[in-house]
Amino acid sequence: MSNFALGVIKFQREVFPEKAELFEKLSTGQSPEALVITCSDSRIETAMLTQTDPGELFICRNAGNIVPPHTNQTGGMTASIEFAIGALGIPHIVICGHTECGAMKGAMNRAGLTNLPHVREWLGYAQGAVDITEALGAGLDPDAKMRMLLEQNVILQLQHLRTHPTVAVALAQKAVKLHGWVYDIKTGEVSAYDEATQTWQPVEERYAADLAEAALASHAC
Repeated sequence: MSNFALGVIKFQREVFPEKAELFEKLSTGQSPEALVITCSDSRIETAMLTQTDPGELFICRNAGNIVPPHTNQTGGMTASIEFAIGALGIPHIVICGHTECGAMKGAMNRAGLTNLPHVREWLGYAQGAVDITEALGAGLDPDAKMRMLLEQNVILQLQHLRTHPTVAVALAQKAVKLHGWVYDIKTGEVSAYDEATQTWQPVEERYAADLAEAALASHAC
């Protein structure tokens, strides 16, 4: 814990003073641009990955970046999604999977998780992605098969997301956009799902039009 304590001290003495104006503004409320649903894996650092400041992302983390389909049973993910979209009106939702995901490895063999019954049950929300991967990727090598599972799981969780009433309403009103990403820990690459073409593309290609528009707006200023 000494490293963490030293980190807090450095934050208070060096980082916080440099961003005092930002934290003063954040003390009065929040208006994040995106809800990011990603894995609990300690190697995933969303602020570093997206180069964002505090207040820009509303982050939900769990094993396998899973979104259970909506039911009348209240859970942490359901409540957080409802608050993010229904109360904060966040305009973007990103589900971000990642390589070397232990949860997805476990999802491939849930029967082997007898000593982790809650994990086994939780990963049942990824079973559809496992089934699709087994059907479409039967001839693939293990690495390619796992990559397919990572992608199919993100797509499945996006489908689950649409069952949540606040998300469904926001989608109908064109007030929110859904995004699926897979982050490669080893290379730093991020692939984004294009629903129109049902393909995965590098972020710079998937958002080329948005990046160009932002660059023009920045130039105009």
